[in-house]
Amino acid sequence: MTRVVVSGLGVVSPYGAGTKTFWAGLAAGACAIRPVTLLDTEGFRSRVAAEVPVDAMAGLGVSPRRARADRLGLAAAREALADAGLSAADRAEAALVIGAVGGGMLEGEAWYWEETRTGRPSPRIKALRSILPYTHAETLGWRLGIGGPKETVVMACASGAASIALAADLVREGVVPLALAGGVDALTRICFMGFNALKLLDPEPCRPFDRDRKGMSIGEAAAFVVLEDAERCRARGARDFAKLLGAGISTDAHHVTSPHPEGEGMARAMTLALADARLDARAVDYVNAHGTGTLQNDRTEALAIARVLGAERVPISSTKSLVGHTMAAAGSLEAVASILALQHALIPPTANLVEVDPEIPFDCVPNIARPAPIEIALSNSFGFGGQNVSLIFGR
Repeated sequence: MTRVVVSGLGVVSPYGAGTKTFWAGLAAGACAIRPVTLLDTEGFRSRVAAEVPVDAMAGLGVSPRRARADRLGLAAAREALADAGLSAADRAEAALVIGAVGGGMLEGEAWYWEETRTGRPSPRIKALRSILPYTHAETLGWRLGIGGPKETVVMACASGAASIALAADLVREGVVPLALAGGVDALTRICFMGFNALKLLDPEPCRPFDRDRKGMSIGEAAAFVVLEDAERCRARGARDFAKLLGAGISTDAHHVTSPHPEGEGMARAMTLALADARLDARAVDYVNAHGTGTLQNDRTEALAIARVLGAERVPISSTKSLVGHTMAAAGSLEAVASILALQHALIPPTANLVEVDPEIPFDCVPNIARPAPIEIALSNSFGFGGQNVSLIFGR
């Protein structure tokens, strides 16, 4: 069977543009969750989120006339392709798989707001061309010269991770020799208002696994990886950042928003990933948890991890405590974090963690990054509707 490796990384995160900037923030344990400036938050329970900085947006080299999510996606995808050293001919052979949910909703909201407030047709009507999630693949494919299949994955907050799993299948099955895969989401009013209405957002920066946690913090980002046939990567003298050893996808369909109380689907996704990688559970050295900071999700995920890997055996951390929950981009952003943790032998911390919930029987790496000889990392992504994806990377 074809072995799949990661030969390129690209990120735009709440720390700014670039993979190096992203890793520097994670390694420092710097929390990028701050008061929201992009939206009017007056009257909301939570008024914080993890935004991409204004100066970083200005320096992306992408026209501000494009949707914010497209700008994030194009910049991160370009970095991943350049990082992999891909030529125009390489790109013409590649597949493109994007996890997306919000699309160009931010611009669509601005159009609707202007029309309803003024009662006159708004020139922002052009923004509706990019409002649907599939338009990211259309835009990036055309702008970047991607000539292979182009797919959009919409699996709520598991979308970015699912895009990597699907792209890996395309490479492993010989459909394409390489693929660009990742997720993108920009902050939107409907997302911010919706999670506030559900009372799922913490008024302060989120604190996953903490005994007194009060919810999540949302964010925005784009993260892409280049997945490639290992032999092809070696033949062209390219760098191999990590091996994608296995992926597992499950849907428990327990509830529209709540996870299965026993973490059944989560555990199944991890078990499937281990089987795909042909690994024993004891091989996993680190888990980058979904770790949203909600009372129910953190406890359920901990239960599922303990069921599959064993209680207390493996350190886990949540990078959402640092960069927020970036929706469709979360799975791919955390995949990149896991790959960088392998590369640097350093576990990113769980920020804002004061006292671990006694029902979570793990070392959650509080507040300070920890050196560790990591060989195998598991990255979990779980979404509304019981959509679960687990990815396993090897150093």
